[in-house]
Amino acid sequence: MWKAHSLPDRAALTGVMPGVTLDVSVTETEPDFTEAGRKLFAGEWEFIWASSKVDNLPPMKGFEFALAGRSNVGKSSLVNALTGRKALARTSHTPGRTQQLNFFRIGDKATLVDMPGYGFAAVGKQKVETWTRLIHDYLRGRQNLARVYVLIDARHGLKEVDEDILLTLDKAAVSYQIVLTKADEIKKADIPSLLERTSAAIIRRPAAFPKVLLTSSRDGLGIEQMRASIARLLSERGA
Repeated sequence: MWKAHSLPDRAALTGVMPGVTLDVSVTETEPDFTEAGRKLFAGEWEFIWASSKVDNLPPMKGFEFALAGRSNVGKSSLVNALTGRKALARTSHTPGRTQQLNFFRIGDKATLVDMPGYGFAAVGKQKVETWTRLIHDYLRGRQNLARVYVLIDARHGLKEVDEDILLTLDKAAVSYQIVLTKADEIKKADIPSLLERTSAAIIRRPAAFPKVLLTSSRDGLGIEQMRASIARLLSERGA
């Protein structure tokens, strides 16, 4: 079971539903990357590569950011919501349909990586184990990987199956940020406690970015904030 630690005095929690009030740490001088995020994702994203083996990855060009999460957490739907396209990434109600590392690039600025889901999938055990090795090998060895956005189903929260990915990222010192998905499917009254539990679970993890994002691909909740987060990241890395 996940153990909650004490929260900081001011929790950095973003993407909150209307009607839910939380204490968000933002200084008056903090730059706003909302417009930069909009412009970034309004550009021409194109599918460039698919890799089923770590020795078949595309040449490193610019920075990459990846979306990881359990099977059926909504990764492909989030890719489509972020880019404003209905079918850039293939979506399915069947867990495990994303079976490779899929790379989407916008010019020379950045590459988005849609990763296979880990955990349960409606395929054979051996194939799931192959995907899992691919995921971990990619996360450990990609030098231009700027951040991994770890998607967590808001209905279920962090689970033991997420621990292996977070541990791999912590050991490899790869920055990651928790993104709660499918927020439209939970009650508004449950949002504050969910965000507090999630923040408490990662507060002592060395590679975790402290802000937890709350999103819904269906109604657009938190999409603007996530775009801004990625734009800020790329700006800080000099992209």
